[in-house]
Amino acid sequence: MKWKLFRSSPLVGATVAALALAGGVVALAPQQAVASGTGLTRLISSSGSAQFGRVSTGADGLQFPEIRAGGSDAGAQPSDKVITNRSNSRPGRSGSHAASSTVTKSHTDLALSFAGLNHRNQRLANGGNQFSLEPPDQGLCVGNGRVLEATNDVLRVFDTSGIAVTGVVDLNTFLGYPAAINRTTNVQGPFVTDPSCLFDAASQRWFLTVLTLDVDPGTGDFTGTNHLDTAVSTTADPTGSWKVYRLAAQDNGTAGTPDHQCAGGFCLGDYPHIGADANGFYITTNEYPFFADGFHGAQVYAFSKAALAANSATVAVTQVDTAGMDNGNAGFTVWPAVSSPGQFATGAGGTEYFLSSNAADEANGGGSSTQLLVWALTNTSSLGGTPAVALSHVVLPVNGYAVPPKADQKVGPVPLVECLNSDPCATSFLLGVPDPFKPEAESPLDSNDTRMQQVTLANGKLWGALDTAITVGGENKAGIEYFVVKPSVSGGLSASLAKSGYVAVAGNNVTYPAIGVTPSGRGVMAFTLVGADHFPSAAYTSMDALAGAGDVTVAAEGVGPQDGFSGTKVFNDPAPARPRWGDYGAAAVDGKSIWIASEYIGQSCTLAQYTTAPVGSCGGTRTSLANWGTRISKVNVS
Repeated sequence: MKWKLFRSSPLVGATVAALALAGGVVALAPQQAVASGTGLTRLISSSGSAQFGRVSTGADGLQFPEIRAGGSDAGAQPSDKVITNRSNSRPGRSGSHAASSTVTKSHTDLALSFAGLNHRNQRLANGGNQFSLEPPDQGLCVGNGRVLEATNDVLRVFDTSGIAVTGVVDLNTFLGYPAAINRTTNVQGPFVTDPSCLFDAASQRWFLTVLTLDVDPGTGDFTGTNHLDTAVSTTADPTGSWKVYRLAAQDNGTAGTPDHQCAGGFCLGDYPHIGADANGFYITTNEYPFFADGFHGAQVYAFSKAALAANSATVAVTQVDTAGMDNGNAGFTVWPAVSSPGQFATGAGGTEYFLSSNAADEANGGGSSTQLLVWALTNTSSLGGTPAVALSHVVLPVNGYAVPPKADQKVGPVPLVECLNSDPCATSFLLGVPDPFKPEAESPLDSNDTRMQQVTLANGKLWGALDTAITVGGENKAGIEYFVVKPSVSGGLSASLAKSGYVAVAGNNVTYPAIGVTPSGRGVMAFTLVGADHFPSAAYTSMDALAGAGDVTVAAEGVGPQDGFSGTKVFNDPAPARPRWGDYGAAAVDGKSIWIASEYIGQSCTLAQYTTAPVGSCGGTRTSLANWGTRISKVNVS
């Protein structure tokens, strides 16, 4: 979700008020961290079941309120170092330059590519009892001939030929909650966000985790209580039944949580991500005060994987707080590794690894860094009995990274923006009044903030990547830095950098990487490609621990620009427009194939088509307020 502070939005005009916005190896010695954490263990009980039920689709058209109340921060501000640049840490340049990657549309390794969930699916799910949401936040998991995609705020199962085997189910209904909003009564249900999923071949279970924020049903105001909901399938079939576990994350001493003294009385467990080893299932979060500015620190939650897979009535969870562990600073986006099938780390009583960066404001990084943090949670075999795990980390020197600039888009039709700029159109179809903030414009896309993205353990190595500012073709663009790390817990945690490098495309941007790697060490990194030559497109590159990244291959070319409400001034007031993208993609390994998921734009239309009834649908390809789409692809690796 990447929200630091929720604010109520002032009303703008009579009808606008109803739209509540709501390449190389660095040969330097690693530094051993002295801090470690053992955590606090508590018990949680299963709390209901989940399943794919009957689905219904709503009708086109705006229904007020269209956007859930509450606001995000302005994003990281691009850094002024010469490597990277972005949105709410200072955009920056890191001093690093990269040769432009070759872009190709020749893809003999691309076995399959199809359109996944999109904003229209999301908004019209559950009979239309939904809000409009940006960005999608993709989760993807694959196994047993099934492909599960989860986004904000819907999920669907496909077979491995790309044919849907379930309807589009909203996450509120799936998890047993009331609808996000009942369009008859305007009663609001919890805000479910940040989905991630994995299929664990060892236990033959599917895991889905989300962050759920409780609200006042009458007003939609956040109450402060929030929880991490994890659904675990009861069989190897994701279309069957699931057991749900809810873990309180407000960390104010209530509901079994520790008291982290967050300003305003409640902490927020933002941006959850998941991983697994032979013994445990892991969730990490970024913990902020819910109702105030600030940052407390990344949290690590460790569960017995066997207990969850058995759908036990009660499960122990151990929580480790990283506050102060990085030379007095907190860990930030400490991303847990997903183990490639059969690739578990067994040393030190079982080990789960994590990677993180420290350029962000949350880590007091000032927008740029030359450090990579490698974390290990050891003795994970104890999770099956009396948990006695320990978290430690080392710091590796790496080539620099910095907050990237926003990603410019290729110019194209943006009918939402064009309608807002026309007083008759805005009045008749969108606001009931002219847009008081016009002119609106096609917006650049959010390019992330140097936080670590998906981490994979395969062939004895950790693979991860992050977004960074990069100088390519003489311009400061959004690029990617990737890392291949060789960790060890023999005699204590140590790590060395096996390979690192940059991916960048002259005149364009690459954002939101996700790496999947087979047990043999062959990988694929997915991302969005966007810029002067490309509408937002789904792309990827091959990965190898020796050769690094290959050419950039376009899996699906975007057909138009992003044209969503988050990039407009009127739908963000009083906050600045922040054109959301990401917040993350995903990759999953299935045999010798790697499945990848990225956000892209799969539709385009003119203002005339946009204003043809049903208004905003453009022939059933989008909604009035957004046009994001997702792409799912299967890449065969030898």
